[in-house]
Amino acid sequence: MSEGREGAYIPELRELELPKMDLISLFRQFGPGLILMMTGIGTSHLVTAPTAGGRFQFALLWVVLVSYIFKYYGFQMAFRFTNATGHSIMDAMCTTRGKWAIWYVMIVTLAQQALGQSGRLVAAAAVMYFFCTDYLGWPFDLWHYSLFLGVIGVAILLFGRYEMLESVTKIFVIVLGATAFYVFFYNPPPISSFKHFVIFDVPAGSFMIIAAFLGLLPTGIDVSLQSSEWGKAKKAGLPFIRKTLEDNDLCGKFDPFNPDFDDIKLDINRLDSHTQEYVKRWFKIGNYDFAFGHWFSFIIAAIFLFLAAMWMYPSDVSGRAVMGEIAKIFTVSVGPHMMFLFLLGAFAACFSTAFNYFDGWPRVVGACCRNLFKKTNELSGIDEPSPEARKKWYSEYNIYRITMVYSLVASVAIIAGLPEPVFLVLAASALALIIAPIVFFLNIWFCLKAINKDNKIFYPGKFALNFSWISLAVYVVGTILVFVKDILM
Repeated sequence: MSEGREGAYIPELRELELPKMDLISLFRQFGPGLILMMTGIGTSHLVTAPTAGGRFQFALLWVVLVSYIFKYYGFQMAFRFTNATGHSIMDAMCTTRGKWAIWYVMIVTLAQQALGQSGRLVAAAAVMYFFCTDYLGWPFDLWHYSLFLGVIGVAILLFGRYEMLESVTKIFVIVLGATAFYVFFYNPPPISSFKHFVIFDVPAGSFMIIAAFLGLLPTGIDVSLQSSEWGKAKKAGLPFIRKTLEDNDLCGKFDPFNPDFDDIKLDINRLDSHTQEYVKRWFKIGNYDFAFGHWFSFIIAAIFLFLAAMWMYPSDVSGRAVMGEIAKIFTVSVGPHMMFLFLLGAFAACFSTAFNYFDGWPRVVGACCRNLFKKTNELSGIDEPSPEARKKWYSEYNIYRITMVYSLVASVAIIAGLPEPVFLVLAASALALIIAPIVFFLNIWFCLKAINKDNKIFYPGKFALNFSWISLAVYVVGTILVFVKDILM
């Protein structure tokens, strides 16, 4: 290796193919942001938003807008960190005193894998329950469908058929979006209803809905940890070349058992111009990927609340056949022929949410263990495990598999004991709200520590930085007020 005014000369980096930046190429190169969108467009959109519209008409539209505006940088900072350093934000948590952040994340993630996953899985099961009960007359209970779908999802992940299902579910989500837009514009809501985006109304009995929106729109802030792991696993941009840079002494080698935050940092100016351009383009793609998914998710959530307010209000929106009630949005507004198309899209969206969580949460637990236990760290890696990693139960690969099975068993057990879809979804959302402020803070804090201020490409701009702290303050105060209001009531 040689280093001069043009940066370090490393032949393999000079041969990196620059990603194209046209619209079609951008969409093809999107990854973690779209997965995040697929994770979010599920229970929060197909259960929580219609529940809000059915019970309170247009009154809670403001919560949808607030959730997306003030959670934007909570997610974006996790993407920024990974694409600017090549590390997962889970690695940065090793630098906290006593690794408290790692322990905290692991504990709440194990809880989410049970209660949280039950809320996601039961929503997909509710779609299947409605169809099989009303159209096929099958006498199975809701937890039977939950077990069936959970086993299918876990089996696909364990046997490596993720890419096939991802492609299919992307098509289904597009179908859901297309049908939602069609029904929305077929008979659009009155212009006067849009004023509720800026009228802060809190109807009696709306606590759980507001907590659900703040906690799970577009999805829980804790999913930013999963998206950071997905960004690292994508192996593009800095996550792809980080090891090469370390091997050539162009950046530090981070050791989770002797953590030094300086080893996470990277000076892009030490790289040659071609590699710098490669890194910058993938950084921009990562930001576009997230922004597209985030705001598309907002539009879909708002549409479902609008439609429920128009075609379902007043309705309690509860019970095991909740999807049949929500489907009336489509059948009443357009016609009975929309039922099957709705069910197809609704099932794909809800199942993709549960499916992605079956992968994401175990991936986070695996990341915690590789940063806490030396033996696991020596056998790190999930997507391409070594022969030895496959044999040792404490490898990151096997911890990922073990916690995935735990999530399946625990969530189905909860559904069998408390088979109420809407309550489970709202309870899971409220749990996400409790977790969110700490993860939100860590995402911002680690970004500012890892990226030098003079790095104008990666470091947050003045607006992004100020609004991030404002968003965190609003989020913390909102979380406290929501729970104080519930206690006082």
